[in-house]
Amino acid sequence: MSFDEIYIKSNIKSVHDWPKEGVIFRDITPLLQQPKPLRMVIDALTQRYLNHEIDRIAAIDSRGFLIGSVLAYNLNKPLILVRKKDKLPPPVISESYELEYGTSTVEIQEGSCQPGDKVLIVDDIIATGGTMMAASTLLKTQGAEIMEAAAIIDLPDLNGSTQLQNIGIGVYSLCAFEDEG
Repeated sequence: MSFDEIYIKSNIKSVHDWPKEGVIFRDITPLLQQPKPLRMVIDALTQRYLNHEIDRIAAIDSRGFLIGSVLAYNLNKPLILVRKKDKLPPPVISESYELEYGTSTVEIQEGSCQPGDKVLIVDDIIATGGTMMAASTLLKTQGAEIMEAAAIIDLPDLNGSTQLQNIGIGVYSLCAFEDEG
């Protein structure tokens, strides 16, 4: 494990039994509240994608917006908002998916990307992979090619990264948390 990974992980709080019993929520709020670890996250992602062929960045509601918007700014790329149901004005397209602790639906606005666009999907965490797979489905419906899925945190025990890789989406994360329970 690198110093950067250790440092980033040390600024993520583990909240046991939230939002429901048995779940360990990885809270990035402490990381966001301090300039140094936040800069490390943004700089690492910027450096990774600086020379990649990417046309757009799709950021997932809501913590993915925090990282995705700054990354889009740094890379001078348009930002696509992948939002929870009924948060975007029409016309939208929707996709439902399973979470670690329930189900949900995400939407993007029609025309958010064009056929052939190379899109990077960004979120704070990869758990079961459901949110990123749903976002990928929406983007592919509009003709986009998914270049990679990036997150601050990976939870490999929940197999989200494996599921994304199994459908041909590369995965990158800055740190991983193995099962603690």
